[in-house]
Amino acid sequence: MTLRLLKSFALSVDHKRVPISSSAQRLLAFLALQNMPRSRTYVAGTLWPDVTASRANANLRSSLWRATRTGHQVIDASTQELAICKHITVDIHAAATRAHRLLDMSRPCDDILTTQMREDLSADLLPEWSENEWVLVEQEQYHELRLYALEAMTERLTAAGRHGEAVAAGLAAVRAEPLRESAHRVLMNAHLGAGNRGAALRQYEQCRRVLLDELGLEPSPTLRNLVPPGGAAPEPSARRIVSRPASDVPAQDTDTSAPAGTVPA
Repeated sequence: MTLRLLKSFALSVDHKRVPISSSAQRLLAFLALQNMPRSRTYVAGTLWPDVTASRANANLRSSLWRATRTGHQVIDASTQELAICKHITVDIHAAATRAHRLLDMSRPCDDILTTQMREDLSADLLPEWSENEWVLVEQEQYHELRLYALEAMTERLTAAGRHGEAVAAGLAAVRAEPLRESAHRVLMNAHLGAGNRGAALRQYEQCRRVLLDELGLEPSPTLRNLVPPGGAAPEPSARRIVSRPASDVPAQDTDTSAPAGTVPA
């Protein structure tokens, strides 16, 4: 049995989708993300924070009953605690484990430098479930992890000379967070590794435009230094010197024809 939480919720057995109510979905997703037994009180209070304790406990009992209607055991329940069943494989757990491997530069990762890994890191956690605080916290944590992992993946692929795959991973990082300079940096390096100086320059210009439009900021010196020789990397706006036409310069009413220290006749 597998539980998919990346991109969207899906519970399946032997690749066949298992119907499950929305309240049971949220309970199962919460327990999967906790990845450890939790007390019934904690679960009820977190999932239903805006109602009384008695109402929250009643909602929990209802969700547990609905979960049993799937015809499969998906939740281990005792009188005190709840946990997702251990036989269920959860996609985000595997993705997070591989992401941490990518970030550990002391470990080889050739076996996970794959298209599937890039696709897993390109997907956010339950993107349509942003109405509850507990979901937002989990989403932000995984979003940051996957961005760092995509950047690390881009660097590893660039170092291995797999420039096309490196560019694809770098583009995924930029799409996920267009204002993230480090994502633009690893993508520029991937382009440069492939000898595509024009692509690297275009990526710099795109980053500069986005930063200026959204934040009023110039790219950092580290990013500017990656611009290939001959590339026209503009100086930061704050340092530009505006030349005034000669006609705009006020005329001076002193006569400069006489030598210094003399008075004209």
